[in-house]
Amino acid sequence: MRVMLTSCGLETVAIEEEFVKMLGKDPREAKALFIPTAAKDADAIAVLPKCMNDLLKCGIPKENVSVFDLHSNMSIDKIKAYDVIYLCGGKTSYLLSRINDTGFRDTLMSYIEDNGFVIGVSAGSLIFAGNLQGNLGLLETELSVHCGETNVIGRVDYPLKDNIKLSNSAAMLIRNIPGDVEVIDK
Repeated sequence: MRVMLTSCGLETVAIEEEFVKMLGKDPREAKALFIPTAAKDADAIAVLPKCMNDLLKCGIPKENVSVFDLHSNMSIDKIKAYDVIYLCGGKTSYLLSRINDTGFRDTLMSYIEDNGFVIGVSAGSLIFAGNLQGNLGLLETELSVHCGETNVIGRVDYPLKDNIKLSNSAAMLIRNIPGDVEVIDK
């Protein structure tokens, strides 16, 4: 299991370095699946180039990035061809409903359970937490993003006892549940 939950993606050098470590291969050889589905309003759409640039600045070639907008499911065999799935921010409830309505939920969770790597940004992170009904159930507690301060830094005991607050420079790194959960900031 390799999941990175963030407010703003690869916002800091520390988060970028952890991303490359969790990717586990030379980024020049990596294939990414970019999911912009949550970007439903002008503000979220305006951030999409920054999100795409997160992958490119780490060294993933543009031709190795595929865009998938969740109008249908994707087979587990097809999704396994990707080394990372990047879930963009925007409207959390819309993203979660598309994941559940298309059947992508089972595909995504199978991918994660098979050691697939997922990075969530804002809404793409919140879908894994207890914020909304029908969430993906990775975290039982609520997750807050874009907070002024991160409330927990370092190793996190699982199951989580308190809600987690992430600043724009923080990331929750989930390498295994229960066990290897850590929050980094700056």
